[in-house]
Amino acid sequence: MATLTHQNSATAEQLVVTAGARKTFITIIVAGVVLLIIGLLASIFHIGEGEHAAAGEAAGHAGAAAAHGAEHHEGSPVWLKRLLVSLWHSNVFFLGVSTIGTVFVAINYVAYAGWSVMIKRIAEALSAWVIPGAAIMLVVFLLGRHDIFHWTHEGIMEKGSANYDAIIAGKSGFLNLPFYLIRTVVYLGIWAFFSWKLRQLSLAEDQLGGTVWFHKSINASALFLVLYAVTSSMSAWDWVMSVDPHWFSTMFGWYVFASWWVSGIAAIALTAIFLKQAGYLRALTSNHLHDLGKLMFGFSIFWTYVWFSQFMLIWYANLPEEAVYFNQRLGGFEGRYTGMFFFNLVINFLFPFLGLMTRDAKRQMIIMKIVCIAILVGHWSDFYLMLMPGTLKGENGFLIEIGVAAIFLGAFLILFTRRLASASLVPVHHPFLDESVHHTT
Repeated sequence: MATLTHQNSATAEQLVVTAGARKTFITIIVAGVVLLIIGLLASIFHIGEGEHAAAGEAAGHAGAAAAHGAEHHEGSPVWLKRLLVSLWHSNVFFLGVSTIGTVFVAINYVAYAGWSVMIKRIAEALSAWVIPGAAIMLVVFLLGRHDIFHWTHEGIMEKGSANYDAIIAGKSGFLNLPFYLIRTVVYLGIWAFFSWKLRQLSLAEDQLGGTVWFHKSINASALFLVLYAVTSSMSAWDWVMSVDPHWFSTMFGWYVFASWWVSGIAAIALTAIFLKQAGYLRALTSNHLHDLGKLMFGFSIFWTYVWFSQFMLIWYANLPEEAVYFNQRLGGFEGRYTGMFFFNLVINFLFPFLGLMTRDAKRQMIIMKIVCIAILVGHWSDFYLMLMPGTLKGENGFLIEIGVAAIFLGAFLILFTRRLASASLVPVHHPFLDESVHHTT
């Protein structure tokens, strides 16, 4: 970052993305490409795979067959399947976090909240990934759906076919290609439109002043939140839960939303801290950080509540058609996911809970920064755990997946900072700006 540029208002601030920052983003992408290439070569030539890996793969296929019946494993080689699933995994995570920026703005509009005005532009900028993410999602689905979604295989819903699966066929009214694509386009279209609409109203308010834009934003936000409440849950069923087509959970939509939401809050808080440390957001204080810390603390507990409620009910009932989901992740495939299963709980609950428990911790930039990064890494791994056992079985790994994530991160940061720099970091004509500047907790 570089110098601070003053505009007409004394509180206006213009972000300047320096060459050094852009170089950092490109370096992240290059590092991701290198990791991806190494991971692909290792997968193609089976480097690092010993007898244990072979046994794990065999056990994984056996476990999958027991859980799902005779699966159809034709198609892409393992390296290509891992690449496609990794693209889907990282894009679902980044797209969800991006949309949370719009959700955060909308919630604060309908709540008439003033404290968050100072970080409003950060939340608006998060949605820069919605349209690129939507395009990637549609392309990956059309090219790699057979490697990600078992229910898309030929003949799986046709009686008499060698691949016929009665359980999946029973869900054909919902899990069919035309309806699935229509739903996906509708979700993405709604999210992209309202992200654009709220951004345009915000920019018009900056340029023209007056409260008319504020009231229009409230109306748009109220409609968006109603639509998002439905589409976020349904997208979780479609994009994540349907990779395990024999299994379902009525709590899954809330579970995925909780993961997206706390990650989005962490992204907003982390960006605010970096901007503050670079000399921007002069009016941002420890009071704003405190409120962001409370949101991360509270919703980390909420995520854990949903996680535990889902796990406990399935564990207690111990029905095979339900328990298979956790059996695969907790000991299945020669224990390939067991370590991440427990890591998931530690980094997404225990670490934020202990790290942000005190008032002082929520007001310290270094602690907030560490916890924000942990939450983002933790919930990326949460989506890894949601998607990999149902798609890759025992053929999972990390080099390809981390490489793809790094490429996404670098590209996301380029678009994110470009949008941040396209308008004042402070919405100078927002009617609640003074309330945010003088906010105390």
